[in-house]
Amino acid sequence: MTYVDEQGRPEPPTAAGEVETLLGFLDYLRATLEWKCAGLDAAGLAATTSSSTMTLGGMLKHLAYVEDHWFSRSLHGREPEAPWDTVDWAADYDWDWNSAADDTPDQLRSLWRDAVQRSRSLATKALDDGGLDQLAQRSRSDGNTPSLRWILVHMIEEYARHCGHADLLRESIDGQTGE
Repeated sequence: MTYVDEQGRPEPPTAAGEVETLLGFLDYLRATLEWKCAGLDAAGLAATTSSSTMTLGGMLKHLAYVEDHWFSRSLHGREPEAPWDTVDWAADYDWDWNSAADDTPDQLRSLWRDAVQRSRSLATKALDDGGLDQLAQRSRSDGNTPSLRWILVHMIEEYARHCGHADLLRESIDGQTGE
């Protein structure tokens, strides 16, 4: 039985196997980001703090891109889909962050949720096909080819870092605090 906390986040299992533990922590952090972005309008998702240009809307779009990049493109060797397939990354390396201001809150949330759902499905397929040791079909730019285990741990790190940013941004918007 999975315990869900007062913010609707599934607690990671405390005594489980490696796969369940990794997926549990990744889903917990995904749910943390969703909680931090919940109920905000376009102004809230576009708000910044201090001298940073980072926004919660940009974070949603960036993490949708990261989900698709690692699970679809890298792990399964698929070509990018919309909206990533037409981006001129050389012209704007931070397009995912910068273009979020042009999207509605519903578009941003939907883009992120759809990417997470695809990633969950693709991770399950990879686990069924080769387990955590399965190597990605595409190598990184440095020539190294990550395993599914590495991708999952990297995604946990990516979400953990951005959930810290999300805490600061959300508190600056409406005072909401919490992990």
